[in-house]
Amino acid sequence: MYKIIIGVVIAAAVIIIGFMIIDPKVNNNNANQTPQTTETNSGNTYTIEGEVNKPGTYVFSDNITMGDLIQAGGGTTNNADYLAFFEESPLTAGNTYYIASKYDMTDVCNNQEIAKVNINADDANTLTSINGITSSIASSIVSYRTSNGVFKTIEQLTEVYGIGNATYRKIRNFVTLHA
Repeated sequence: MYKIIIGVVIAAAVIIIGFMIIDPKVNNNNANQTPQTTETNSGNTYTIEGEVNKPGTYVFSDNITMGDLIQAGGGTTNNADYLAFFEESPLTAGNTYYIASKYDMTDVCNNQEIAKVNINADDANTLTSINGITSSIASSIVSYRTSNGVFKTIEQLTEVYGIGNATYRKIRNFVTLHA
């Protein structure tokens, strides 16, 4: 009886180690990661989440760009959508920045990219194709970019009339900044 239990435990350990060797990022699930925090006494804090290897809050002494924050976060994952951020965009201290997904990781069998709209180029009618963007919000997005220029980060969507935190979180994986 004990020999069978010991055999099963050893077999399970060998299988787990084998999977970790085949894909060392097998446990790289951002939803379960503990955010990393860089400790220091002075400086500006910036938080990054989403498709980065080490999501968390980081402290910098100077103003930084999205590329600097991504580098501090250990770089992007293979699922990061590079059309959803500009690496050269300057960031505002105290804010949280999100790196959007390219694929829906909740659907294991899905190999199709997430359908997205370009908030810097698409017209209001096209923007409404995304669940959570109503015709009035789409008009507000177009008005905002007409008045303020192109969106440099997807977080700027929260500055658009009609988009609060809930709507922003709902649509942030479904927008891009450039083609």
